[in-house]
Amino acid sequence: MSNAPLKNDLLLRALLREPTPRTPVWFMRQAGRYLPEYREIRARAGSFINLMSTPDLACEVTLQPMNRFPLDAAILFSDILTIPAAMGLGLHFVEGEGPSFERPVRDTAAVGKLGLPDPETELRYVLDTVRLIRRELTGRVPLIGFAGSPWTLACYMVEGGASKEFALVKGLLYREPATLHKLLDLLARSVALYLNAQIAAGAQAVMLFDTWGGVLTSSAYREFSLRYMKDIVDQLKRENEGRRVPVILFTKGGGAWLESMGQSGADALGVDWTQDLSDARRRVGNKVALQGNLDPAALYAPPDRIREEVQKVLDSYGHGPGHIFNLGHGIQISTKPESVAAMVAAVHELSPAYHK
Repeated sequence: MSNAPLKNDLLLRALLREPTPRTPVWFMRQAGRYLPEYREIRARAGSFINLMSTPDLACEVTLQPMNRFPLDAAILFSDILTIPAAMGLGLHFVEGEGPSFERPVRDTAAVGKLGLPDPETELRYVLDTVRLIRRELTGRVPLIGFAGSPWTLACYMVEGGASKEFALVKGLLYREPATLHKLLDLLARSVALYLNAQIAAGAQAVMLFDTWGGVLTSSAYREFSLRYMKDIVDQLKRENEGRRVPVILFTKGGGAWLESMGQSGADALGVDWTQDLSDARRRVGNKVALQGNLDPAALYAPPDRIREEVQKVLDSYGHGPGHIFNLGHGIQISTKPESVAAMVAAVHELSPAYHK
């Protein structure tokens, strides 16, 4: 880990709702397939799993967007499915279809066979990547670590891969809720251990990705998703290297539950593009910072139009601290890097007016 002083701490200050001269900007999946240099290194690695589990390559990919755009944070290049992979479920990626597990978890017996992965052994490659990124960043910007939420991980583990209908995991939820709770409890403990290990290795903020929380009913969201994210937040190490380690919670499609998410103990909430930031800010009050929420598809527009959309997002949040500019979900693969440059430039140019 580099002990170099942080030259740009805008993200950490904004996450804690402290004043900043402008709105910090980073975006989900900023290291990835929309960059030609990523595609080159991915081809060299031979497979996605090789790429993310080789610290030198994962570090290089993490830094690629930092070398292209003046972003205010790096985010660890990894995958949310590292924990189920470490549990021995046989993760592999099918070209054009996404992740798949050889051994899905669909009953009490299968849940009972799962162990708690030790981050420093089974997930050592991730922690080595974190340490390497911190060294290479030399204090340029903070590093964000992350994990998938227990509910989201359970979706992949029970379904055996990606799903549109979530029939198997929702069937388990209604048919055998105790079995699902047992799985979610194990995952919450695993995620807390994993994120704490990332923090110890040098992550300066952490984010929980609840990609599939939005497919649940309100009562099921609170019982099977938010409850376990709150358990994780309660277990996290909140200070390291002499400063607070902020926690960001993001439920895609979770706009209906912002008030409850704001009570989770997290410092900030990610907001997807379906929500109005001014409405979200009114609803959560001064409890948490907000991160978001440009529609990723806005980056298909020409630069002047992208600038207008950036202005709308900044207007929607309004004046004062506590906003981190981001997309409302991950960047889309066919986005041109020039469009990203236009978005970042617009945030730099327009946001200082909101911090006077």
